[in-house]
Amino acid sequence: MVMPWPLPENDPFHPAWDQPQPDDEDTRLAALAAQRLSIDWTTRRQQITVTVQNRVVILAGTVADPDARAAAGELAWDVPGVADVCNTIRVVERRRRP
Repeated sequence: MVMPWPLPENDPFHPAWDQPQPDDEDTRLAALAAQRLSIDWTTRRQQITVTVQNRVVILAGTVADPDARAAAGELAWDVPGVADVCNTIRVVERRRRP
């Protein structure tokens, strides 16, 4: 008889608290960056997502003009502890109805 070997996440003898957890510093930086973007009048009504990995802020989403994109990047850089900012926000100009 052959017994299946459990995968690490299914191992009943390996406690869940021993698993790698998300970095608390990254979570803190993401919250601070998102807060700054939601407060600033240029970026607060834009569709921007904030992700942080290894103290690098990754901005994604869409904004209405290039000034909002630039402001989002500057606001993310102003958060203490940020090592780098990757600004992948796209500028999508809204079409006006005739």
